[in-house]
Amino acid sequence: MSLSPRLQGQLEQLAFRFDELSQLLARPNVASDAQRFQSLSKELGEIGPVLDLLRRHEQRRQDRDDAERMLMDERDAELRAMASEEVAAAQAELDRLEESLRVRLLPKDPNDDRNVFVEVRAGTGGEEAALFAGVLARMYIRYAESKGFAVVTLSASDSERGGYKEIVLEISGRGAYSRLKFESGGHRVQRVPETEAQGRIHTSACTVAVLPEVDTVSEITINPTDLRIDTYRASGAGGQHINKTDSAIRITHIPSGLVVTCQEDRSQHKNRARAMALLQARLLEQEQEKQQSAAAQTRRLLVGSGDRSERIRTYNFPQGRITDHRINLTLYRLEAVLAGDLDAVIEPLIKEYQADLLQHLGDDL
Repeated sequence: MSLSPRLQGQLEQLAFRFDELSQLLARPNVASDAQRFQSLSKELGEIGPVLDLLRRHEQRRQDRDDAERMLMDERDAELRAMASEEVAAAQAELDRLEESLRVRLLPKDPNDDRNVFVEVRAGTGGEEAALFAGVLARMYIRYAESKGFAVVTLSASDSERGGYKEIVLEISGRGAYSRLKFESGGHRVQRVPETEAQGRIHTSACTVAVLPEVDTVSEITINPTDLRIDTYRASGAGGQHINKTDSAIRITHIPSGLVVTCQEDRSQHKNRARAMALLQARLLEQEQEKQQSAAAQTRRLLVGSGDRSERIRTYNFPQGRITDHRINLTLYRLEAVLAGDLDAVIEPLIKEYQADLLQHLGDDL
């Protein structure tokens, strides 16, 4: 069994593009243009692994064909048995390689390589929900650091017992959105609060929103007259300087009513730039949600309807259990996941999403 004509055609186009890019990158005028050289090099780097898979597929197909001929021509029982085993092994690997090729050629989410804003808000449950918001924020920070991503806390509203009513993180690094995009939704916790004298389990909830950072202002136009920008003194740690300077920024987008704040930096200019980037991301998300249609249903499968109040995951502390309700995944590794080993949940989500895309695309790949 060979690759489908559609898949074979796509791979031939990629091989042609690979040769074209190699020739372009060798030209002096391209090499001297840093931005173009970087863009073409990135594209070349993405095609290379796909062609490596294709070469492995072609080699294993040749191995299988050779073994099949031996199986047909050979009369020695022992050699026939060896040939039969080789046919089976080669075919199994061919199936795996073809699946990998199909996944590589799936339509790519244009936001996957972008930085993200992760917003965690306490929901039902009062102070216990705020404490859990802190747990989730630390989980995302540890996960991001394990991936080599940079993390900045843009704003935080502390609760009375050390949790957060709301916290907004900026996570920067190539592929940050691709790893975290399925975290949007309602996160439920079941545990015994520190203030519970009877040892009863309480249920609380937080909502998480993951927004891709907008690259340029042109992607979402903001009329300066639609903005009200206020400065104020940042609260919390920061020493004498931060308490004496109106460095924190609050931007209100009057038409939509959206409000963003940033008090991370001592520089009012830097806080303003970060707050504007966050506002752009939120406005872009609003616009995209307005344009949602049947064509976008597949991409949003694993975040349900997109309603952040929808429960996507439960963290059960007494049982050490974490359950993702979208794919019926249950793991008894709660402590490890909260310590930053989030790939244990993310990888199955990505694979399920890819499998669903493959199923919907059918013969197109």
